[in-house]
Amino acid sequence: MWRRRDCLALAGLALNLGTAWAQRTGATLPAAQSLPDELARALQNNQPLVVMVSLDGCIFCRQARQSHLSPLQKAGTVIVQVDMRSSQAVLDFNGKLTTHDQLIRGWRVSVAPTLLFFGLGGTEVAERMEGAYLPDFYGPYLDQRLATGRKSF
Repeated sequence: MWRRRDCLALAGLALNLGTAWAQRTGATLPAAQSLPDELARALQNNQPLVVMVSLDGCIFCRQARQSHLSPLQKAGTVIVQVDMRSSQAVLDFNGKLTTHDQLIRGWRVSVAPTLLFFGLGGTEVAERMEGAYLPDFYGPYLDQRLATGRKSF
């Protein structure tokens, strides 16, 4: 016969395993490889290119990806991710080969997550979203930045 304590222990274990699984299988975004090509795809959709600066292990980055960015990406918004401390190669907006980390340093980004919004010529067309926002307001702020970016062209 199951006792209440046994049921609670089993429920706790299931919850912990579910949380660990969700953290490992969290939503991902494509890594930036060629910013000129990715920008061209975004502009074809009359959208700014959204670049997420992320940091491995950042819970706020994971939350932004899962709750807001991955659904937008699945709906057609071009979103790429660059990773702090990553030596992954990427073409910058001038067609020069660099790394994710060097790109982030050049943009003077020091907080993860940071969202940047790029338009024609690789210029920023909306205010950056730096750090974690209150969950109830993240979506509206993101929508506002996207609308501002669309108005720029």
